[in-house]
Amino acid sequence: MLLPDYDFMSDSTEDTSTRFVTFIVPSMKRFDLAITTTNRFYGKKLVTDLQAGKTAIIGADDLEEEGYLEHVFKLTEEEAEELNQFLQLVVGTVNFTD
Repeated sequence: MLLPDYDFMSDSTEDTSTRFVTFIVPSMKRFDLAITTTNRFYGKKLVTDLQAGKTAIIGADDLEEEGYLEHVFKLTEEEAEELNQFLQLVVGTVNFTD
């Protein structure tokens, strides 16, 4: 079967590592996350909220950005702060490469 005339910008396959974690924070919000480590995104993690079906590319710099988690995952300020505390333990530093 021939593909239509797609103009691919990239198309690659990579082995990744995914951590699945479920936890409840003090505000009683439950998080079911898939955290994927990949060679893409300058060392940032691909974080998926499995309940909400929302995904974001997150690095330490994103966790410092006010309102970022609230916006991306549609959380209250309190829920975002609790998620931020967890992600601080998971997300490493960003590695910029040429």
